[in-house]
Formats: sequence, structure tokens, C-alpha cells
Amino acid sequence: MVDQLDTPVRSRIPAAHKKPRRSPDSTAGLLAKILLLGLTDAFAVYVLMALFMSEKWLILAVAAAVTVLINWIYLRRGGLPAKYLAPGVLFLLIFQVFVVVYSGYVAFTNYGDGHNSTKADAISSISMSAQKRVPDSPAYQVSVVEKDDVLSLLVTDPDGGVRIGTTGEPLEDVEDAQMGGTGKAVGADGYRTLNFNELLSVQQDITAIKVPLSEDLDDGILQTADGSNAYVFKPVLVYDEAADTFTDTETGVVYADGGEGSYVSDNGERLATGWKVGVGFDNFKTAFTDPDLRGPLVSVILWTFTFALGSVLLCFGLGLFLALTFNHPNLRGKKIYRTIMILPYAFPAFLAGLVWSGMLNQEFGFINEALFGGADIPWLTDPWLAKFSVLLVNTWLGFPYMFLVCTGALQSLPEDVNEAARMDGASAWRIFRSIKLPLLLVSTAPLLISTFAFNFNNFNVIFMLTGGGPRFSDTNMDIGATDLLITLVYKVAFGQGSGRDYGLASALAVIIFIIVAVISAVSFRQTKALEEVNS
Repeated sequence: MVDQLDTPVRSRIPAAHKKPRRSPDSTAGLLAKILLLGLTDAFAVYVLMALFMSEKWLILAVAAAVTVLINWIYLRRGGLPAKYLAPGVLFLLIFQVFVVVYSGYVAFTNYGDGHNSTKADAISSISMSAQKRVPDSPAYQVSVVEKDDVLSLLVTDPDGGVRIGTTGEPLEDVEDAQMGGTGKAVGADGYRTLNFNELLSVQQDITAIKVPLSEDLDDGILQTADGSNAYVFKPVLVYDEAADTFTDTETGVVYADGGEGSYVSDNGERLATGWKVGVGFDNFKTAFTDPDLRGPLVSVILWTFTFALGSVLLCFGLGLFLALTFNHPNLRGKKIYRTIMILPYAFPAFLAGLVWSGMLNQEFGFINEALFGGADIPWLTDPWLAKFSVLLVNTWLGFPYMFLVCTGALQSLPEDVNEAARMDGASAWRIFRSIKLPLLLVSTAPLLISTFAFNFNNFNVIFMLTGGGPRFSDTNMDIGATDLLITLVYKVAFGQGSGRDYGLASALAVIIFIIVAVISAVSFRQTKALEEVNS
């Protein structure tokens, strides 16, 4: 008994209950971990410094917290699942969750052309852009110099002083400047002087240089048209910091902050440059109340549903028909036929759209020339024919996928059920309608829903084939008969026919998300009824 008590407790623990020892990391694995984590931390430090310099405090705090969390996950012992899941979760948050949340945020702002920065930047931009040459301005001799791919003006004052500056950076004194024979500064330490040929090649960049004379923009700026002489320009719009207004020195009109991200005069005139502010639900209201957008938007929504539903039905119907045809047990050469059927699936959608656009050309397209004897059929310029053409091309691109899905589903159906139906005297159509199709829908219904969502946002075919045209005649915006909601969002966001309006585009994107989410949720609930087929 004593010997048993003297035996160490650990030796009496059954082998099955002993905690396995962790095997130490190999040298190569440890070095790889240190190297990868070091590279990650180096990149994180760079990002954190950039965020600190730009004073993005909220994003800085989030980035710092994520960096600490990643280091904690990979430096601690154990937690193997977290080490595998962390990269995927991080990229999911960055490329999915953040994009959705940010798009939702932009939808409630006026972000777009003229409203893409802060109020301070807007004030500076207005002061810099609204310039007029001073009539009695003396000529300043200048040389155009370059440093780190930034063009600057090396200025020789009328009194002989030498200074240097560039857009947004006031003139500063230069010591030990290299002087030419005419008393003009032609070089400075650390800068490269552009020769005549280089001046000609960057003429537009040179005329865009606006160098403030001092920190106060009201003192004027220097601009040059030839890279040789510069003149003083002073703002036509003078900013009053105390009153937060701009005053036009020529007309006396005063522009005040209108509370909507712009400076507005008493008669409602707005300055072109503004800043980003929250606008609530104004973008959603604009989508359904703006005369240029309301009517075309309703037509686009109806066509989007028609296109998505029609594409699903046509692709599924053709794919199922071909799958049934080439699944016949007595058909020879089935492998060859099936290979030919899936060839359109190998073509990139954007390339196929361009090819079909040429084939359907009204004047010299292959369809009109070869199949219709040179007829002048406006496949892409007539609204109804353009819609037919889009559906035709999308069916050609989409049916191979449904052909593959239906072929696999048909081959997985139990043959004894079909045999029993035939013994009961059921016709081929009755067997298909009452047995094969319900069983097929059990496996293909989720794919049909996802296909509907895909075609709801099928950008490539529309944009490459018709560009959304032909255009509607009752709007000033670039909206056409074959535009889907997604192509409309693109045109609004990137200024196709109007200025870029990211806020309105994001609002439309939110509407698309809600529509697709609701339809998908309802459809998936309805597909539960199909589960009774297998029960």
C-alpha cells in the first residue's frame, strides 16, 4: 500500500487520459512564421503611419487593433483553428463587409463631382481656381524644374531675388541658385531643369502649375503659359474666414454656406466646388422624383426583371431540352455532342459581347449579310430588337451551364422510378412532367435562384453588346432601352452623360441589393416545398 502511495500520481494516470505533448515547431516552420509575420507587421506599420499622417483616427484605431489581434493569434500557443480562419475572415471583412457598409454610407452623402473632399479643401480649391490676372502685374522670369516627378517654378523676382514653389506650396527663398547670363535663375541644388523639348511635351502640366506668393492666397498666385515668364493672378472670389463667405470682387455677389455642401448666393447660384456632407435619404428620393431619372428608372427596373427572368427560363429550358436529348441511351457520339454544346461556356462574356456586337451590326454584320441577304435590320438600334438581341446572346452564353447541370441531375435520377411509371402506362411526357422535372427542381432550384441574381446584375453582356442603348429620348441622362440597374449605376457613378454622382449610384446599388435579397429569400423559402418530393 505504501509503495502504491509512493508511486508518482502521473504514472498512475491511464495512457488514454494523458495530455499529448506539443511537438515543437521545426526550424523551417518557425523561420517561415517569423518572416511572414514580419512582412505583415512591416506593411501594417506603413499603413498606420499613412493613416496617422492623414489624421484618419477611426480607421487608424481599427487597423491598430487588427494588427495586435493578428500578432496575438499567431504568436500564442494553440488556437490552431483561429490561425487558419484569420486570413479568410480578414479578407472577408475587407472585401465584402467593408465594401457593403461603405457603399451604404456613401448612399447617404452627396459624394461626387464637386463634392469629394472636406470643406477646407473646397475653400482652398475655390480660391486657387477663381483667379484673374492682375492688369499691372510685373513679369517674373521662371525656369521649370523637376524633383521626384513634381514640377516646380524657379522664380526670379523683378528685384533679382530667387525663390521656388509649386502648386499648393508657397514660394521659398533659394540659396546658391545657378544664374544664367541674363540674370535669370536656371537651376537649383536637388532639382533638374527641363530643356525646351521637355517643356513642349508637358505644356499642359506647366500651365496647370499655380504657385502661391505666400501662405495667404489673397496675395495672389504665379502662373506661366510658356515656361519662361509668369504673372500674378489674384482670386476673383475672396474668402472671408470670419463670415465664412466668398465675395465676387467683380459683381459683389456673396456666397454663403448653404448647409448642403456648397456655397450659395441669395439668388440660388452655387459655386461648382463643394464638399462631402450627409444628405439623409435625398439620394433615394432623387431616384424616384427627378424628372430625368424617374421615368427611365421605372422602365429600367421592369426590363431588369424581364431580362433576368427571361434569361433564366430560356437558358434552363434550352439546357434541359438538350440534356434530355443527349442523355438518350441509344444516341451515338454523345461525348462529342456534349463537348460541342459547352463551347460557348468557354468564351469570356465580355469578348463574346464584342463579337456578337459586330455580327449584329446593321450595316456590315454577318447576321444581316449572310443570313438575311444583306437586309438592313437594326438589331442593336431598335429598342425591341435590341432587347431580343441581348436575350439571344445571353441565352447562347448561359445555356451550356444549365446543360451541364441538367445532365448531371438527370444521370443521378433513380431509374427504377421511371421504369415503374412506364409499367403503369405513363407516357413520356407524363413521366417528365410528374417525375423527372420535380426531381430535377429539387437539385436545380437553388442554382436557378443564383442564376436569376447573376443575370439581375449581368453587366458584361449589356455593356459590351449595346452599351445600354438605344437611348431614351425623354431624358438628358445616358439611359437606354437595354440598360439594367447595374449598368445604370455604372453610368451614374462614372459620369456617362452627366457628372459623377457616387452618392446617387450607391443609393441605386442599395436598392438593387434589397430587391435581390428579398427575391432570393422568398424564393429559397418557396423551394422548401420541393423537399417534400424526396420525403
